[in-house]
Amino acid sequence: MIPKTFNEVIELEDGRTISLETGKLAKQAHGSVVVQMGNAMLLCTVVSSYTPTTMDFFPLTLDYREKFAAAGRFPGGYFKREARPSSEEILVMRLVDRVLRPLFPKDYKFETQVMIQLMSHDDEVMPDALAGLAASAAIQLSDIPFETPISEVRVARINGEFVINPSRTQLEDADIDMMVGASEDSVMMVEGEMDECSEEEMADAIKFAHEAIKVQCRAQVRLAEAFGKKPTREYETARTNEEIQKKVHDATYQKAYDIAKGGTSKKERTDAFSELKEEVKSLFTEEELEENGDLISKYFAESHKNAVRDLTLKEGIRLDGRKTTEIRPIWCEVGYLPSTHGSAIFTRGETQALATVTLGTSREANQVDLPTQQGEETFYLHYNFPPFSTGEAYPIRGTSRREIGHGNLAQRALKGMIPADCPYTVRVVSEVLESNGSSSMATVCAGTMALMDSGVQLKKPVSGIAMGLISDGDNYAVLSDILGDEDHLGDMDFKVTGTADGITACQMDIKIKGLSYEILVNALKQARDGRLHILGKLTETISEPNENVKPYAPKIITRRIPNEFIGALIGPGGKVIQELQKETKTEIVINEDPVTEEGIVEILGTDQAGIDKVLAKIDSITFKPEKGSIYEVKVIKILDFGAVVEYLDAPGNEVLLHISELAWDRTNNVTDVVNLGDVIDVKYFGIDPKTRKEKVSRKALLPRPERSESDNRDRNRDSNRGDRGDRGNDRRDNRNRDNRNKGNKREE
Repeated sequence: MIPKTFNEVIELEDGRTISLETGKLAKQAHGSVVVQMGNAMLLCTVVSSYTPTTMDFFPLTLDYREKFAAAGRFPGGYFKREARPSSEEILVMRLVDRVLRPLFPKDYKFETQVMIQLMSHDDEVMPDALAGLAASAAIQLSDIPFETPISEVRVARINGEFVINPSRTQLEDADIDMMVGASEDSVMMVEGEMDECSEEEMADAIKFAHEAIKVQCRAQVRLAEAFGKKPTREYETARTNEEIQKKVHDATYQKAYDIAKGGTSKKERTDAFSELKEEVKSLFTEEELEENGDLISKYFAESHKNAVRDLTLKEGIRLDGRKTTEIRPIWCEVGYLPSTHGSAIFTRGETQALATVTLGTSREANQVDLPTQQGEETFYLHYNFPPFSTGEAYPIRGTSRREIGHGNLAQRALKGMIPADCPYTVRVVSEVLESNGSSSMATVCAGTMALMDSGVQLKKPVSGIAMGLISDGDNYAVLSDILGDEDHLGDMDFKVTGTADGITACQMDIKIKGLSYEILVNALKQARDGRLHILGKLTETISEPNENVKPYAPKIITRRIPNEFIGALIGPGGKVIQELQKETKTEIVINEDPVTEEGIVEILGTDQAGIDKVLAKIDSITFKPEKGSIYEVKVIKILDFGAVVEYLDAPGNEVLLHISELAWDRTNNVTDVVNLGDVIDVKYFGIDPKTRKEKVSRKALLPRPERSESDNRDRNRDSNRGDRGDRGNDRRDNRNRDNRNKGNKREE
């Protein structure tokens, strides 16, 4: 029996549609939906346990996977099945998680799994723009408590016009590319990259995206109503105790306020707040602590948060004593590591990043092999966040989602400034050595300086800043260069990167409802002031890229050759290129350009002499003399009938100079004119039609000698003899033809 299905269609402005369907697939999940746009189909399911956990946080798992079968492809690798998620899949998980997580009740401690799977792919549809819609729609169809529907869209500006959920092809022409997540009444998340756009242009893009999101949120409500949404499940809510809350607040608020106002270091503040918490606990008996310890900790955190926020709103003072617009002290250094191709240290307050640059050939490009995307990156950035950077010790279990997300943000901030003609594959690695405030923005700053130190001709330097917001509804304060505690206690965390001329990337998480666009634009403008201040510190340290790479860094030369010569350069079984690399201590990479039908040869090496030797070999292999041109050659072999000569411009290219082309006079011995090792000029005549071999001549470049009268008489006599002989031959041919004709008649 075919199950009953329920559908809802969302129409986009350009005539495309997005459909939501439920009732057919995964019916045992607490909520399931299929989202389709074109031929792209996402299946999203949600399940939440009915048994609470003992964890002190909401155990939400959000998983996004792209199935290779969706694109009719096999997974790469030996085992031929999907394994751990790719970096690109993890980035989608983070985008959706950041919007969903704050909308579950704070006291909801039931393990919840949201699983999104790409089941069918369409080359013209980017599925990551549909993942947030799918997740929210599935939750709306369940009985899981959730505050309000949300959705996410990609907004791009193409040829001056905003487009919702553009195709990958369209995105190539975009100068703004952002993902925006929002509910019907509030923007909650923004992340993207721009081509040096202004703050106002960014705000306009967010507004445009929000209007499309409102339509998608209403469609989810209609689908849930048609399906017959179950009442929200009941669960045991967190206990409250107003008496304990007041006791904790009265005992801690002013003291927390004074600690926050002290302008101390992170460690001093941490120690002071820890002591205050122990002091509060001493106000309760052991029985009360055992019974209400969780409430005491919760109310202490509330008091701490309120004190810090009130200090900033009332007095404009922050935890470390700074004003709201003040940037922490900055110091920088380039070339710190002696053996890397480029390096830089960026330190801002208690945040420090050490960035390195490595230069390589196209062979070192980062390969992207996904069901939805194949290609390679010739610029990429990796971000590492070890436990010691925050003074902690915890298990290291591979690269975290946070590291992937922060590295991607820094990569997007810088990649637009890498020149298109950069011959290298460039890898930047940021090692975060201290962290108290945005280490991803420190990575952007350190990465900029390291690239300039390496000799990569960066178009413009890029800096980044993390901003915060504290608001009580009536008043607000925008905080420049936030601390880790301000990120945790504030209402908005947004990171903005850019050049002196505009924004290149952003990441924004908004924790309050109904943030006005006026506040958003003001915050972005304050971020610009801070960003330019930091940019000034960077350019004080290194004002422009080094003209050349470091002496120990590889130099790269790119040479294009016709495809017909690729085989000769590689040699049988790779013999020629392997021996050449070994002899010259270089790395040689050959790629084919399908457009120009040429071979692109990349030569990487630290020794210029070795690179020059490879170039000479390429010139030799690809050398083609031009008809009528004059070349300098060297005699390398003497034969009875001529001399073998080698083109000086193309060693290894040889041609026979016939004895008859040495001089105008009769030459009896080759050595009468040239000897081994002589360097002479010859003229190239192309292929001789008689011998079908290449012809060069020395005598063609010499003045033709004048002949005497006797020489002319002899030449005329020889010519006459030849004419008489030709006439005799003609008479013989005629007689033979007549005899053949007579014989044919007799046979008839």
